[in-house]
Amino acid sequence: MEVVKFKEFRDKVYQNVSKVIIGKEDIIDKVLCAFICNGHVLMEDVPGLGKTKLSKSLAKTLDCTFKRIQFTPDLLPSDLTGIYFFNQKLGDFEFRKGPLLSEFVLADEINRATPRTQAALLECMEEKQLTVEGNTIKLEPPFFVMATQNPVEQFGTFPLPEAQLDRFFMRLSMGYPEFSEEESMMDRFMFNDPLDELSAVVTKSEIKYVQEHYKEVHISKEVKDYILTIVRETRNNNNVSLGCSPRASLNLMKGCQAYASINLRDYVLPEDVKKLAIPILSHRLVLKNQIGSQSEKSEEVIKEILNSVDTPLEKI
Repeated sequence: MEVVKFKEFRDKVYQNVSKVIIGKEDIIDKVLCAFICNGHVLMEDVPGLGKTKLSKSLAKTLDCTFKRIQFTPDLLPSDLTGIYFFNQKLGDFEFRKGPLLSEFVLADEINRATPRTQAALLECMEEKQLTVEGNTIKLEPPFFVMATQNPVEQFGTFPLPEAQLDRFFMRLSMGYPEFSEEESMMDRFMFNDPLDELSAVVTKSEIKYVQEHYKEVHISKEVKDYILTIVRETRNNNNVSLGCSPRASLNLMKGCQAYASINLRDYVLPEDVKKLAIPILSHRLVLKNQIGSQSEKSEEVIKEILNSVDTPLEKI
């Protein structure tokens, strides 16, 4: 593998997205790590912080077909997957594609849909395929889902089940911008929307290269054991009723490999694990005390575990 190609890929994406999104370099890097690992991202934030702008900017930058789905309580699974309908002109049944048959899908306010509709995402997120009336349809790569949910408003929402949360590679929060960033945002959006002028800067072959070769990044036994110790501690924590699954261990390892590659390294450091442990692990925990903000409490649990587990000395 050539780590220079990963760094060039990352820099081109960040510079292009930065024409629309001001600051948030860390968030963009983490979303890019999930994309490289063929994972999906859950953005948990209050409205108006730029989640939709970020997703549209990334889709244009990566030259991906984009569909936005507004999740509501009356949304049906067939509204996502598509349906077979009888075409009277042809005298036969014809498949009408749903928005899930796109390369980049924004699932907006995903927790407003019923569990039945949410379940329509399970197969396509994990197996890159969907089943409609017994027929299996393969999804074209790269298939990437960015879902959003409001952590404050609970009326009229359906909490995501553990199986659905575990399908998300990481959970992120953009947060409010700094004073200077918000001022620059006002100047930039005063007369026009820079998103309208955004164009693709990477090719499908570049995407295929980074998604296929990031696994060649070396990860030592010490760092693997460090990841496993952290994950196993979530299962033994007194505040946790359901700890992280083996999928979490694999995702944390893959995420660290991707993060190292875009930072011009062909090896993983323990600092990479610390950087990604919270966004990759925290949303997979089920806490015993369900009162209050679960997101903040689960993040605190991961922080406590990181502080209690000894950091290995990497041998390079």
